[in-house]
Order: sequence, then structure tokens, then C-alpha cells
Amino acid sequence: MSLQIKKDFNNENNYWLVELVGEVDVYTAGQLKEVFMGIIEEKKEDIKIDAEKLEYIDSTGLGILIGALKRLKQEDKNIVISNIRPNIKKLLNITGLDKIFIVEG
Repeated sequence: MSLQIKKDFNNENNYWLVELVGEVDVYTAGQLKEVFMGIIEEKKEDIKIDAEKLEYIDSTGLGILIGALKRLKQEDKNIVISNIRPNIKKLLNITGLDKIFIVEG
């Protein structure tokens, strides 16, 4: 499966909204990294990830998220992940990443 990424900056509330559709794995992680690096360079603001249609993420994808969070934390910004499917929520719990990302829902 492929990955589709929709991104938009919310000027009213000053954050990036990133919608992930599909799978983030070793084959699609580069695409995610490019998008995150681009938006962080453009505006270092909070990133809200809508993961409702994210079906799968592997360790490569999690590494991209951690790298982006490290860059954002320099400016005291966060990554918020919402609408997570149970399998991905379980992965975040097992890895302890639910404690470094803000997980909603």
C-alpha cells in the first residue's frame, strides 16, 4: 500500500494539520520525512497528526516522528497524534512513545 499525506497550516490556531492515509513503512518513510522537514523549515509550530486513516506504521516511521519531535522541542513545540487506530495505539504504548507524543483519543 502507499502513503498519502495532506498538510495544511491552521493560521487561526497556529499549528500544522497533517493527515496520514495508508501505511508508513521503510518504503514510504522518506516521503513522510520530506514533508516534515519541509513544514518544520517553513514554520516551527505544533504538528497535529490526524491518524484516522493511518493503517500501519513501522519503526522507520516512528523514527521519523521522533526526529521531527526533537527538532520541534528546540522551540518548545509538540506533535499531537489524534484518531489513532487500536493497533497503532498499542504500538505507541508498547514502545513508550505514548509518553513523548501527545496522544488524543
